[in-house]
Amino acid sequence: MKGEADRLGQHWIQGLYQEYRRRRRSERRLVTGVQTAILVFLFVLWEIAGRMKWIDVLLFSYPSKVFTQIGKDAVSGELWGHVGVTVGETLVGFLLGTLLGTLLAVLIWWSPFLSKVLDPYMVVFNSMPKVALGPIFIVMFGAGFTAILMTTLSITVIITTLVVYNSFQEVDSNLIKVVRTFGGSRRDTFSKVILPASFPAIVSTLKVNVGMAWVGVIVGEFLVAKNGLGYLIIYGFQVFNFTLVMSSLLIIAVVATLMYQAVVYVERLLLSDRPQR
Repeated sequence: MKGEADRLGQHWIQGLYQEYRRRRRSERRLVTGVQTAILVFLFVLWEIAGRMKWIDVLLFSYPSKVFTQIGKDAVSGELWGHVGVTVGETLVGFLLGTLLGTLLAVLIWWSPFLSKVLDPYMVVFNSMPKVALGPIFIVMFGAGFTAILMTTLSITVIITTLVVYNSFQEVDSNLIKVVRTFGGSRRDTFSKVILPASFPAIVSTLKVNVGMAWVGVIVGEFLVAKNGLGYLIIYGFQVFNFTLVMSSLLIIAVVATLMYQAVVYVERLLLSDRPQR
């Protein structure tokens, strides 16, 4: 009798779980459908506005011209070199900035004295306009990849450090007290409490750094590059080819979205076994 009741209970729970998953899938499909509809509507509205001269076509172009520009450059092969350069620089800046920022956050958490010393400097550096540092990096490292990378790191490293360090500080102090009560060292506290509790914040920082890395790379290419999507934007402005500018911006938006979705996928894989709150 008891075994039958257990089976019925498990069957009921399983049914509730399946219903929950169906609702989640249905909600995701609805969200995706609405997002797609909004995007299509905006492109259609943009196309109509351009054709009806509601907007200045010289400045804003319209989708059919933009897609024609992208197709022409893709077929000629000219586009791929610029995309490859910018995406490569962005990936390096993104990964290196996240790694260095996380390591710096660990370092200042490990040393309270160092944290107190560096705190005002990090606040000042974070408030400083990074574009102003570009010319300094150009003089120091030359007009090339290193200057662009340093511009990107000046944005991504400090953001990562502040976000991750704050997540370290917000860990429940009672969990830390439990480890220390049982004789745990500072290393034990970090490895068994601080890092696991902050892991979602670290992964979420990757999402922020996708945008920050693109900002750093494009700003760097504005200043020094002779190829890349940032260079195409500047070149388009110089020759008044705003269709080229809009096509470059559209490509940046698409690639940045793909990078963001890749980070979301990695986050799901890494955090799938964590209990949900």
